[in-house]
Amino acid sequence: MREDCDVLIVGAGPSGAVAAQEFARAGMRVTCLEQGDWPDYEKARAGYADFELVSRKHWNWDPNQRRAGGDYPIDDAESDVTALMYNGVGGSTVLYAAHWERFLPSDFRTRTMDGVGDDWPIGYWDLEPYYDEVERQFAVSGLEGDPALPPSTPPPLPPVPLNKLGRRGAEALNKLGWHWWPGSNAIATAEYGPLHACAQRTACPFGCPTGAKASADRTHWQSLAKDQVRLTVRATVEQVLLDDRGRATGVTYLDADGVRHEVRAGVVVLCANAIGTPRIMLASADGSGVANSSGLVGRRLMMHPFGNAIGIFDEDLESWRGPLGQYLHSLEFYETDRSRGFVRGAKWNLIPSGAPLSFMLPGTWGDEPVWGPNFTRLLRERLGHSAIWGVICEDLPDPANRVLLDDGAAAGGVPGVRIQYRTSDNTRAMMAWHLERLSEVLDAMGATKKILNSGLRGTGWHLMGTTVMGDDPGSSVVDPHGRCHDVPNLYVFDGSVFPTSSGVNPTATIAANALRCARSLVARRRDVEVTS
Repeated sequence: MREDCDVLIVGAGPSGAVAAQEFARAGMRVTCLEQGDWPDYEKARAGYADFELVSRKHWNWDPNQRRAGGDYPIDDAESDVTALMYNGVGGSTVLYAAHWERFLPSDFRTRTMDGVGDDWPIGYWDLEPYYDEVERQFAVSGLEGDPALPPSTPPPLPPVPLNKLGRRGAEALNKLGWHWWPGSNAIATAEYGPLHACAQRTACPFGCPTGAKASADRTHWQSLAKDQVRLTVRATVEQVLLDDRGRATGVTYLDADGVRHEVRAGVVVLCANAIGTPRIMLASADGSGVANSSGLVGRRLMMHPFGNAIGIFDEDLESWRGPLGQYLHSLEFYETDRSRGFVRGAKWNLIPSGAPLSFMLPGTWGDEPVWGPNFTRLLRERLGHSAIWGVICEDLPDPANRVLLDDGAAAGGVPGVRIQYRTSDNTRAMMAWHLERLSEVLDAMGATKKILNSGLRGTGWHLMGTTVMGDDPGSSVVDPHGRCHDVPNLYVFDGSVFPTSSGVNPTATIAANALRCARSLVARRRDVEVTS
């Protein structure tokens, strides 16, 4: 049987990019199939008068609204949270806010420490050297010495400036005696490889026009796709193919014209995110599914319920500029204290409020009518005078929260998905408690008005948990190295392997774990069982 490549990667997001680079450096023949296309930064309009009018069209976080060529339908009628993603070269790093956070040691031991979730089959120190490496790959800016985290290698770049708003937030937390530290961001603060220094246009999630944000299309794929990896865009994978012994032989995919192709490979690695990866696995074997003897493919979906606390101030804090990205973060109340009425915790981060349209839309900015007589008053009240504290709550795994195929929403013959997700009582109690504390922070900052928002629907940026890793094939889908228990040459390297979600942004851990798994596969490649 002829193989087109040694390793076939599905998905050109951060996990696919990190893995592809590692495989190519090992001299392996690598092919990557990406469902979307390259980002078109000519449509990154920050600095132009039409910026806010067009940014939420081309750069919309919701694929159901964006409806680009690489998107597929997601039925979220049975979900409390809307799943957000970007299908294209770079994956969701094209739209992420670039908050770069390592998981804490306790995040890997929630069952042992708090009696909830599951312990990971690896720990913080297993990932620590890989965190160091991917922080260099993704141009992380920050400041060493955060007392809430273990000691670590300094990030390659200094942190983004706190600016007036960041300093106001830091002073308030000092007054309360609560932890804060300059935020770590995958944002270049100086020229760094292909990246330029951040211009602080608050445009990170809308196609960074400066080229400062470390999205995987810029940090990895621009060089990889030139001569090291065969990257095929607008390639919608239908299914993983198996031989008679249950080994993966490759995949079939549809090109932009709907023509079916087959790629043969010795190893298949899925990096299509925690919705796209189970979608492919469930659709494989002509709909019978693959690697699912545990019944857990698609289950345990976690999406990090998100809320915020908004403050409005008399002073001009220049909150129209800065990184989106974060000025600073706080982990003061991250660890479990059962007297609060819930387990686990949350991260806070302070961000600018940005340009006018973002805070003149109804919903998260209170109940006052915006259009009409109030418009000028509210614009003057909010522009530059407002601050946003985000709160990310740890999302515990629940088998009832899941991804299912939706054949009725097929696009070109490839099924869409529907998601079932309900926010837990533990998360709701956690959110309410943390918003009360953030209300105290806003008071300490001198806010004249406060708006607290819990459980915001359109915030499912962090997709995790649907092909859980573990040692026991009966209670997990992949082993600690990302290899499927049922199919020894099929791997998963993205955030779907996470047993728990932590309470911080996951991209750093997705990238670090993908590097760890890729390096393990390279070291053991002669022992991998391939098709005969």
